[in-house]
Amino acid sequence: MSKIIIRSAGFLSTVQDCGRTGFQRFGMPVSGAMDVYSLHLANLLAGNPKCAAAIEATLTGSEIAFSSDGAIAICGADFGASLNEKPVNMYETIFVKKGDVLKFSGLRNGCRTYIAFAGGIEVPVVMGSRSTYLRAKTGGMDGRALVAGDIITLGEISTKVQLKKVPKALIPDYSTDMTFRVIAGPEAKSLDFTGLRNFLTTEYRVTDQSDRMGLRLDGLPIKSINDNHDIISAGISPGTIQLPGSGLPIILMADRQTTGGYLRIANVISADLDRIAQLKPGDKIKFLEISLEKAHELFAERDFLINKFLI
Repeated sequence: MSKIIIRSAGFLSTVQDCGRTGFQRFGMPVSGAMDVYSLHLANLLAGNPKCAAAIEATLTGSEIAFSSDGAIAICGADFGASLNEKPVNMYETIFVKKGDVLKFSGLRNGCRTYIAFAGGIEVPVVMGSRSTYLRAKTGGMDGRALVAGDIITLGEISTKVQLKKVPKALIPDYSTDMTFRVIAGPEAKSLDFTGLRNFLTTEYRVTDQSDRMGLRLDGLPIKSINDNHDIISAGISPGTIQLPGSGLPIILMADRQTTGGYLRIANVISADLDRIAQLKPGDKIKFLEISLEKAHELFAERDFLINKFLI
């Protein structure tokens, strides 16, 4: 079987797929890739099913050596990828040879990049997923982040990998100071006009307390109508925006808890979650409310384009 050798793991690199579903009722988070869209693109370029396990690298890339010929793809944040010291393009199939070495020079935009390998990563399946959930030390490479010296087995390549490129229209924009679209949350009516106006007009900054569980924001605090930010614990979905007692929103992400007891004032739409996942401390964002119907339309449109050009 083909293997890759991690020579340097970078700041935080883990094995991730689309997450473990069906276990939230037992308190197990879904986890999986923060930017599922980039994971899908990378896997399709590498000739894999969309949810095959890949490497998610955060802020800095890994240095990886290849034990055999194969194919890879890199999507998401631009870390300045090179193969044998020669720059390689993101968002297209890259063919590698035995002995090749993949490196990254440094962060150029975004926060997380995804490296998919033809055949996928063959770590043990735990509760239906190969994803790493660090807090419970579950999945991936023994439930931990990758470290130098790790040797990772790849799956068998069932068909010949074809050269593919992602059309420019499907490549995300990771500019800073962006507006993200949201729909109203279950407790949106707990905000009065002033609270809602502040939420939709304030420019927030991502704090350094953010992680895979959620992004904490700093800016103008928001008050509820009766200054009570607590609710009976209720279900949490990807992109839920909670409002704790501080009045500063939290956007819940891949490693989010299964239930929460703070007001759920809004939810980032599915079509924008990938860009939210690429925010890093210091980035600034604003919110724009749209209808649920429009959110469905935007998600369906992107799925249509992926199926048309890459599958």
